[in-house]
Amino acid sequence: MTTMLSHDRYCSEILHQTELLRGALGEGADVSVTVPTCPEWTLGQLLLHVGQAHRMATGLVRERAEEFVPPSTAAQGGPRPAPGEPSVEDLPALTAWLAEGAEALVAVLREAGPDSPVWTFSEDHRSVFWARRQAHETLMHRADALGALGLPFEAEPEIAADCLDEWLDILTYPAALAFKPRLAELPGPGRTLHLHATDTPAELDAEWFIDLTGEGVSWRRAHEKAAVAVRGPVTDLLSVLFRRLPADTDRVEVLGDRGLLDFWLERAVF
Repeated sequence: MTTMLSHDRYCSEILHQTELLRGALGEGADVSVTVPTCPEWTLGQLLLHVGQAHRMATGLVRERAEEFVPPSTAAQGGPRPAPGEPSVEDLPALTAWLAEGAEALVAVLREAGPDSPVWTFSEDHRSVFWARRQAHETLMHRADALGALGLPFEAEPEIAADCLDEWLDILTYPAALAFKPRLAELPGPGRTLHLHATDTPAELDAEWFIDLTGEGVSWRRAHEKAAVAVRGPVTDLLSVLFRRLPADTDRVEVLGDRGLLDFWLERAVF
């Protein structure tokens, strides 16, 4: 079972991560640079995507949506502005628009509270799902933006651990398998992974055991022997699992079956 943070913490984190992202951009970031971890996108398109994601969640929660209608802006070749959205080449307009969207999303989420019914792609059809999802969406796209700018990425241990929890949860959803059929290749005999954060307080219990020996993906917070173990600071573990850092980085230690880790990383991706 995953232990979620509070609804209010997620709301605060959406604002905090958005402000950190805007602060990293400064006044002169080149929005035309390619984002290495989203290689089909420019930095401007990445920022547009974050703002679009915030507004999508705002609409779902505000309307208490019972189904999802994909936005028309989700076109191939990267996010594109819809009428009323800023150009991907206009940094001041993009950063102002990001702040406006995050504030509107948080206002709607706080008004809804954690338990309002709303469509989600999980079995948890509550508004807190979108508070959590958008907090971590903003966090990881901040990592993408920092990478494009050549700046280091750090996350608070509690947020990084919860983001990792959520990612592992998502990989267990039937909707994830329908969206990414290659996830069905993950299970197999002897396939287990252990993640061990080396820089967190003991009370955070920042160790994960991922079990692929059954019919699907299962996981738990636990210290258990596995076919492959990855050890390192929690932000770096998160970055490797999200493929924001290569598995051969010297910032983590890989023990055991490196091939299994690569097998996992090639398939556990969206």
